[in-house]
Amino acid sequence: MSTAVTVSSMSTYAILGCGSVGHAVADELTDEGKDVLILDRDESRVEALRDQDLNAQVQDIAEQGVVEAVADRDVILILSSDVDANKEAVRAIREHGSDQYVVVRASDPVSEDELADLGADVVINPSTVIADSALRSLESGELEYKARQLADILRATTGKLAILAHDNPDPDSIAAAVALKAIAAEYDVEADILYDGEIGHQENRAFVNTLGIELHARDDARPLAEYGALALVDYAETGGNDIDADVDVYIDHDEPETVIDAAFTDIRKNVSATSTILTKYLQEFDLSPGETVATALLYGIRAETVDFKRDTTPADLTAAAYLHPFANHDTLEDVESPSMSPETLDVLAEAIQNREVHGSHLISNAGFVRDREALAQAAQQLLNLEGITTSAVFGIAEDTITLAARSKDIRINIGNVLRDGFSDVGEAAGHSKQGTAEIPLGLFTGIETTESNRDTLLQLSEEAVRKKLFDAMGVESSAGSGSSEPSNGS
Repeated sequence: MSTAVTVSSMSTYAILGCGSVGHAVADELTDEGKDVLILDRDESRVEALRDQDLNAQVQDIAEQGVVEAVADRDVILILSSDVDANKEAVRAIREHGSDQYVVVRASDPVSEDELADLGADVVINPSTVIADSALRSLESGELEYKARQLADILRATTGKLAILAHDNPDPDSIAAAVALKAIAAEYDVEADILYDGEIGHQENRAFVNTLGIELHARDDARPLAEYGALALVDYAETGGNDIDADVDVYIDHDEPETVIDAAFTDIRKNVSATSTILTKYLQEFDLSPGETVATALLYGIRAETVDFKRDTTPADLTAAAYLHPFANHDTLEDVESPSMSPETLDVLAEAIQNREVHGSHLISNAGFVRDREALAQAAQQLLNLEGITTSAVFGIAEDTITLAARSKDIRINIGNVLRDGFSDVGEAAGHSKQGTAEIPLGLFTGIETTESNRDTLLQLSEEAVRKKLFDAMGVESSAGSGSSEPSNGS
């Protein structure tokens, strides 16, 4: 038979000061069969505690005698409302050289710091605990209320639901759409997941293909107005200006650039992934996610937080922990390790060679490209360089200058930077961490595109894009093009 014993089963407890808080803790511990000693200076209170068969003694916790009284106790909970007395008790216990585990009650942030400095292991401020509990209850109640609203919309939906992800959708947007489709199915509502643009990133293609996710290009589907209802998920990056139908559901972790008028809206900027929000809805609807849904949502959270290394919140972590046992981790490994296409490799090599760095900002020209998504991948890779907090890579695809930017600098919103720099000559979209811009080449340079002037257009666009982007970032660009730091072999 094992002789291992848990710390909690070995511990003996002392509660110093038995007002309402101390009494509640004493009741809980004794109900669990713990050995609890209560010390309080109020004789009548001690008598009342003894009448309840509690082990209570009269003792002023601010006096030195408290050390001897609790000498045989492993855990000491100092819960008096008299913070000065609590300080004296902590000081006496620690000056005696005791290594007992001490939990103490504070009254405000100042006394929290003072008690910690005196050697308390844990300091509790009841006001903070109550506030945290109230906020958790509020959040839980709000989610319950929102879930009822969403359920009402799904029950009222006749015909198919269109779920529109943002343009050139990423894993978070796709996964959120997949989860909403699963929720709709519980209300006997069929759904189509639609998108504009293309799924260009090889990881995103692997994600969709490996999980067998059914997506429809918006151009190949019926008009949005012909669906029974319309939902936008993770759509802030796109903006919503091209929606030609009433929006019934809008769910996102970021504010859209323009207000989207929807019958049901849930925007939570306190999480980093829309997949986190949809995971909470699955839990609220008491729906165990299937393997595909769980794997998609877990990958969506991991991709959006760069494997929990960027802007990760407790809600993202708890959502991921909930999804973990339901997900297929072999599939996740396959999705996260796709081969890099030769085109992407060429774009990345060109972007590395042509980079220009000012402080923590990097801009590079990848030249003429066929795969616009490769620019986004290059921008993400260059963001990993030491000392770089913002990266932007642009190139010419057909008759358009396409720019992709990434940032981990909390002081700037890269989506706004691109809008400030290029909305007067093209289209720009994005949010705090990433953004894109597309500028008609002829409009930008004033020269019609021909095969013979491609190199000239590339040079003109390079100089103009660098200047406008550095200006929008508040950085002075060096004259001409080329890297401001040496490249290997150059």
